[in-house]
Amino acid sequence: MKDLLSPKQVAASIGVSESSLKRWCDQGVIVSEKTPGGHRRIRVGEVIRFLRDQSHPIVRPEVLGLPVGVGQGTRSVEKSHQALFTALREGDHEQARRLVVDLYLSGASVVRLCEQLVAPALYDLGDGWECGRVEVYQEHRACEIVNRILYELRSVLPPPAPGAPVAIGGTPPGDNYRLATMMVELVLVDEGWNAVSLGSNLPFQTMASAVRHHGPDLFWISFTHVEDPSATREAFAEFLADTQAEMHVVVGGQSAEAALGELIDGRRVQYGADLTKLRSVVSQLRPISQAATRSGRGL
Repeated sequence: MKDLLSPKQVAASIGVSESSLKRWCDQGVIVSEKTPGGHRRIRVGEVIRFLRDQSHPIVRPEVLGLPVGVGQGTRSVEKSHQALFTALREGDHEQARRLVVDLYLSGASVVRLCEQLVAPALYDLGDGWECGRVEVYQEHRACEIVNRILYELRSVLPPPAPGAPVAIGGTPPGDNYRLATMMVELVLVDEGWNAVSLGSNLPFQTMASAVRHHGPDLFWISFTHVEDPSATREAFAEFLADTQAEMHVVVGGQSAEAALGELIDGRRVQYGADLTKLRSVVSQLRPISQAATRSGRGL
């Protein structure tokens, strides 16, 4: 996907005159920036923010690097569920991408897209595999398609403001479910955090090293699969002891409670049972470190 666009390109993509587009930039309706040569440029993410906030139609989505046909289809999460399931089962990346991007442009939140569209479609694929209606390769291919779509969605979310609180996280040893931690990253970015997923299957020792290096305000761990709850609980307790007490820790996933038990104390360690709860938890947290103290330790 393209990043910086000229006013002429943006105007063509949303169906307005270049003079109107420049006037909106001068008024601050659309934020632009200047190149070293003095030319005005607009980020794709800013254009998408404008389209969402203003409910403005898009005429030529391909100019923005978006799928052809975006903005012209049905914009309902409920009605899109079966269509996404079919696209993922058949390996139709462009159709799946079009559905997700179209709904995001129409104003659907990241949490809603993940919980009410993407996750149910993947669950149905997994259920189909268990019942013999879906091949293993189809289910794995669908996960790869969703990973690419979420990565693209991440690139067009508004960037964090200067001094935004930092959040990092991932999944523990033996847990290779990348989608869960990617979804958490998207939700946190959408909430204004400077969030980056470290990936999946991470030893607790390397998680602690990441904390020491980046000094985040929040660390998340998604427990979708736990092989040895007792060993996991012990390693997690060591992780807490090795990291600063001021750092918030949020855990989630279907195996979190069973693995961690009383370590989820509701104070330093909080439980985000799902993405909706996660958003509720992080919305109540306040940055521990101020921007002035974060010099040199950003991500």
